[in-house]
Amino acid sequence: MRQDQIWDAEAARRYDTPGTGMFAPDVLGPTVDKLAALAGDGAALEFAVGTGRVAIPLRERGVPVTGIELSQPMIDQLRTKDADLPVIVGDMATAEAPGRFTLAYLVFNTIANLLTQREQVECFRNAARHLDPGGHFVIELWVPELRKLPLGAPATVFSSEPGYLGVDTYDTVNQRVVSHHFTFDPDYRREARVSRTPHRYIWPAELDLMAELAGFELESRHADWSGAPFTADSRSHVSVYRAG
Repeated sequence: MRQDQIWDAEAARRYDTPGTGMFAPDVLGPTVDKLAALAGDGAALEFAVGTGRVAIPLRERGVPVTGIELSQPMIDQLRTKDADLPVIVGDMATAEAPGRFTLAYLVFNTIANLLTQREQVECFRNAARHLDPGGHFVIELWVPELRKLPLGAPATVFSSEPGYLGVDTYDTVNQRVVSHHFTFDPDYRREARVSRTPHRYIWPAELDLMAELAGFELESRHADWSGAPFTADSRSHVSVYRAG
């Protein structure tokens, strides 16, 4: 299934959760703070801008933001909140946005939506084409949880909470993972709703090599947007690359 088929009208309608989850102030606040500082007096380009979760508050901070987005329903949802934010319809590995930028960024694991290594490298190269010398490319990405896989088992539970269960199934030969999202009524009064999203997972060292191929160098890596140290036990990272 193509990404534009996964992120359909139903997915766009359910994506926004104001004040909770990805939209919680303690999640979104540090994200916007970090990106605004890196953008400085320049403009920012968000790959896979989605419904504007990050782009809209970043724009409210005074940073000019342009988005690239493949899914028209996600753009339509964004438009209910911001009618003027420039959005280029296209793939983040190839789409071109007018102007020059001091910052390009990808949040919440979105680079893994590109399902081949070639496409992921092209995403880095696309960022490099848009950035001024010395500009930054920021990627937020989860760390594959292969250490949690029991011998011979293909899946891990990455989240379990009332009304939601998240399971990742791994294809370690092809470096693929499918995230299965089960949303259900904790009182068992309705059947569960299931959605699935495919990804190609990337190790931090592989990500750094992709960056080098596109002319970037790693400037910093932390476990989250607040700057916590990245360790062997970190479940995700925020990596900041500087363009040559």
